[in-house]
Amino acid sequence: MPFAVRDGVRIYYRIDGRADAQPLIMVSSLGSDHAMWNPVMPALSQSFRVIRIDKRGHGASDVVHGDYCMDMLGLDVLAVADAVGAPTFLYAGVSIGGMIGIWLAAHSGDRVQRLVLANTSAQVVAGSFDERITQVLLGGMPAIADAVLGRFFTPAFAAKRSEHYETVRQTLLSIDPLGYAGCCAAIRDMNLVPLLAQINAPTLVIAGTHDPATPPQMGQQIAQTIKGARYIELPTAHFSHSEQPARVGDLMVRFLRGEAVAGGLDDPKLRQRAEQDRYRQGLERRKQVLGAAYVEDRLKDTSEFTARFQDLLTRYTWGELWTSPIFDDRTRRLLVLALCIGQSRWEEFRLQVEKGLAAELQAAELEELLLQAAIYCGVPAANTAFHHAQELLRPTAANGWSWLTSLGNDRG
Repeated sequence: MPFAVRDGVRIYYRIDGRADAQPLIMVSSLGSDHAMWNPVMPALSQSFRVIRIDKRGHGASDVVHGDYCMDMLGLDVLAVADAVGAPTFLYAGVSIGGMIGIWLAAHSGDRVQRLVLANTSAQVVAGSFDERITQVLLGGMPAIADAVLGRFFTPAFAAKRSEHYETVRQTLLSIDPLGYAGCCAAIRDMNLVPLLAQINAPTLVIAGTHDPATPPQMGQQIAQTIKGARYIELPTAHFSHSEQPARVGDLMVRFLRGEAVAGGLDDPKLRQRAEQDRYRQGLERRKQVLGAAYVEDRLKDTSEFTARFQDLLTRYTWGELWTSPIFDDRTRRLLVLALCIGQSRWEEFRLQVEKGLAAELQAAELEELLLQAAIYCGVPAANTAFHHAQELLRPTAANGWSWLTSLGNDRG
């Protein structure tokens, strides 16, 4: 297991995503570990090298007896950043993770490039954590679990008892009470308000309308004090990323990539730059999904008559839709294939099958899609789709792969 060691204390971290991508450090809430972020990881790991940290006293990190403080927790994060070779990094934190982010951006502003502060506060009501510390030290985590989960999730979300909800619940119950109490003390004793005006990193603040732990006014105070910060409020409780993972994942990815969020771009120069960035990102994405050689060949054939159409395709098909993290590549590819079957767009269907099988798509998934298409698009459409897919799969079978026998050779 990977650890960074600071003053003899081991801090656990986990890395996901491409090794060459921009590093994004993430810290979870009080009473949770790095798995708290699971709902948004498919979106984030596509774009970033994600380093999720278990703060001290939580998860696989060491438990140190006594009160913790924000300085201590912030220095732990910097120790991890040094251990993974990230002199500069993006940062995202929920709750106490956001508080640590405020400390980092104020004290190590040269290292924090962009900052996401979700469902967090710069200061809490005096004495509000003393009772919780007493409860957990006397009765353990079960003494506070129901109340904490009631703050994490809205009643409607909790009633679903999803797999993620149960994971969060079990993690909460497994936290060492001494580690939990130590972090409670760090929150109780902090006053980060004077640090907010010192933050220069571009900042996105996310709040939950129904969050009883850090109500919206706490996020509004942060956003109003940090110069240029953007504020988003969602109809969630404390774990906005759990209740609306697609929305939060999309917001985080776009913001951390430097794209506009939460409103339009009023400055014409900014709009022009945004369109240029969209084209650049779209061209990169188009080559990634379809292959650089294929795209270059298409661009070589561009004429004065087709130039605007190619520009439109690159900016919006690829720079807007295929760069969105709401669907992963596999899901988006299956959607495109289904739409092509429904509209009998066989040239595009063949292209997407060929490129998909060479990348993220499994043949068994393709077969399942075509079987479903037989029900919803009709047997003739699925019949033609099976024929095209069969032709594209034969070269693979000729090279020694026998799975193809499950796709019948006969057309209806």
